[in-house]
Amino acid sequence: MSSNRESYNIRVLGKELYNKVASSKVLLVGAGGIGCELLKNLVMSGFKDIVAIDLDTIDISNLNRQFLFQRQHVKKAKAHVAKESAHKFNPAAKIESLQSNIKESQFSVQWFKQFTMVLNALDNLDARRHVNAMCLAADVPLVESGTQGYLGQAYVIKKFETECFDCQPKPTPTTYPVCTIRSTPSAPIHCIVWAKSFLFSQLFGNSEDEDAMEEDHSEENAQELAALSRETAELKQIKEAVGSADYAKKVFDKVYSTDINRLLSMESMWAKRAKPTPLDYDNLERESAAAETSVVGLPDQKVWTLKENFEMFKNSVVRLATRYLKEKEAQSDAILSFDKDDDDAMDFVTAASNLRAHVFNIPTKSLFDVKSMAGNIIPAIATTNAVIAGFVIMKAYGILRGDIKNNPRTYLTTGSRLVQEANAEPNPNCGVCRSRSATVKVDFDKTTLRDLIQKVILLSQEEGGAGMVEDEVAIMDGSRMIYDIEFDDSVDLKLREVGLNPGTIIRVTQDDGGEDVDLILEAFDASEEHDDSLKLMNTIPKPKQTKHESEEKKRKMDGDDADLDHLSRQTAKKAKVSHQVIGDVVVLEDDDEDLVLLD
Repeated sequence: MSSNRESYNIRVLGKELYNKVASSKVLLVGAGGIGCELLKNLVMSGFKDIVAIDLDTIDISNLNRQFLFQRQHVKKAKAHVAKESAHKFNPAAKIESLQSNIKESQFSVQWFKQFTMVLNALDNLDARRHVNAMCLAADVPLVESGTQGYLGQAYVIKKFETECFDCQPKPTPTTYPVCTIRSTPSAPIHCIVWAKSFLFSQLFGNSEDEDAMEEDHSEENAQELAALSRETAELKQIKEAVGSADYAKKVFDKVYSTDINRLLSMESMWAKRAKPTPLDYDNLERESAAAETSVVGLPDQKVWTLKENFEMFKNSVVRLATRYLKEKEAQSDAILSFDKDDDDAMDFVTAASNLRAHVFNIPTKSLFDVKSMAGNIIPAIATTNAVIAGFVIMKAYGILRGDIKNNPRTYLTTGSRLVQEANAEPNPNCGVCRSRSATVKVDFDKTTLRDLIQKVILLSQEEGGAGMVEDEVAIMDGSRMIYDIEFDDSVDLKLREVGLNPGTIIRVTQDDGGEDVDLILEAFDASEEHDDSLKLMNTIPKPKQTKHESEEKKRKMDGDDADLDHLSRQTAKKAKVSHQVIGDVVVLEDDDEDLVLLD
């Protein structure tokens, strides 16, 4: 059967393209809605060497659109089951499956370089941005894709040739006034955001990470913020008892009794609102033994009773506390991060938010509903995934032909209408794809931050370094600052002590607005001899000019203002036509996370 398929593919693709397809090595990131369709398409289209990676396990709610999975696969790793199912379409294909987070340190820039191309079928912005940055650093073409309901898109990202994922700004997540979230919730989403972004972060994560809450600086809210500041301090004290036998009780009493009674003491707040009802831990403990459980049905779609929420709260706090302490043993500053696919985290957020909803007489939600709301899950349609996955394969063929320019963006718009749009050039002001980059091999247990500054960042451009000025740079690890001229506490620490690991990309920025530099940190191989603790693997290049920038510079030098004006008019005309064709298309993420608006 495979020989017949191979003969068919040769006839369709032609011998030259087929050989490129057969000899390429493809990384598929994500094995969900689009990922299942893509993996099937890859093995049936002649791709023979594929690595599929996905952290998630199969949920019963996936089965309506992720056709490589069946009921007997529930709770198994998506990547492994997808591999087994795809092999049935083409046993000759070589598929490696990894149940891992693509952001883990072993998936370094060097690891990415082994692939001919990368195909994204991800469900969240953070992972998409990471893969985008890694592909740019490794100079590997990336095909980005996403769907939302009947809408979808697929397009190619290539360093110096097209816009990258971060060239255009993405909308910030919806925020809620802190007073509403912490004191006067009136809807289930308010309780869910409180449980996810406040309580979970305070107990197990970074207590400063409360992105979903927006500070309202009104006089009324200012008073509330002062009181809530005291609450946070009290919760931090309770956190010191994490892992103790009565930890769950201490947390429960604090947030469902003490804090609620404090709110009730502010009588003016309840003049026009229904008062909340505190919960008593000991009473619930006694009453829960005789309480009824919810009606039998799909486990994740049942709305839990008060007893079930109470029991799940206690149980999930213990599970998360155990994990938290284990992480702290390995790394003193370790935290737990909320993930909608983390069962412990979802059990906690569901139970905690439902208990709070009960206090404020708000309807409670099932685990399925809470997961949808906490994870900003967007409805997915199997046919849309199939259409977009087909276009991803077409983009892959275009990459192998070496033709990025004539490999346009494809949109599936309302009314199932397909629209093509020419690739845009990189945004000259993009801080991701327009930054200079270099790989640095380091000994994480010997190299200090000062070594990196002296031997790479301050090294002259003639010697291959960045040629920056020490008192004008800041060094960032994601959103975490690790150095600037007024924050040099870590400068003599070893890189591992600073919290840097193999695969980390640190960003060096300049106060004068000069070009940023990305340094990709890699570890020396165990067998690799090295006299120094640091080795710059390549010189730090200046950004390559886009075609438009080159033409503009040339015209300025030639004084050809008339021709430049003509080019500007043509660009504007093209943009106007593009806008008319695309309309207000909003795009798009896969079926599990954030909604993204693209210009």
